Amino acid sequence: MLAGLAVTVLVTLLQPGSSSSAVVPHPSASAAPATIYVHVLGAVSDPGLYRLTDGARVMDAVAAAGGFTADADQAGVNLARFVTDGEQVRVPTTGETTEQAQEGTDAGGLVNLNTASAEQLATLPRIGPALAQRIIAWRDDNGGFRSVDDLRSVSGIGEKTFAMLQELVTV
Repeated sequence: MLAGLAVTVLVTLLQPGSSSSAVVPHPSASAAPATIYVHVLGAVSDPGLYRLTDGARVMDAVAAAGGFTADADQAGVNLARFVTDGEQVRVPTTGETTEQAQEGTDAGGLVNLNTASAEQLATLPRIGPALAQRIIAWRDDNGGFRSVDDLRSVSGIGEKTFAMLQELVTV
C-alpha cells in the first residue's frame, strides 16, 4: 500500500504544471477499525457470538443480539460499559431472584472468587468456561483464595488478564 502511495505521489509531483504541495492521505486514516468478538447471552432476542468494532459498548453488543427480550432486567446491565475482545455479556431476566443474581457476588457487585459458580466467573472479561473451571479447580485444590493476588497462580491468568480482573473480584 505504501509503495502504491509513493508512486501516486511521485506521478503527481512529476506531472507538468503540478505544484509541490500534493495532498497525501495518511495511511492509518483508511485503516479499518479493529474487530472484537463478544458473546451475548441471557435475555436478548438472538443470543450468540457477535463481531463488533473495538471501542464498542454493552449497548452495541445488546443491539447486535437483537435487543432485550420482554423479561430482560435492563437495570441489571451497564449499557455504557466498554466491552473487550472475548468477553461474555449476560443480560439477566427480571424473574431471577436476588439470591440467584447475587450469589457469588458481594454487595458492591464484585464476583467472589471463593463462592462464584463457573457461570458467574465466565461473565468476567477474558474468562471463558475453561478458565472458569481452572479457577474453581485452583480454589478447590488450595482451600480457597486468601487474596485476589492468588488469582495470578491460576494457569491461564497472565498479568494483562489479572490487571483487568483485580477490580472486579473479591475474596
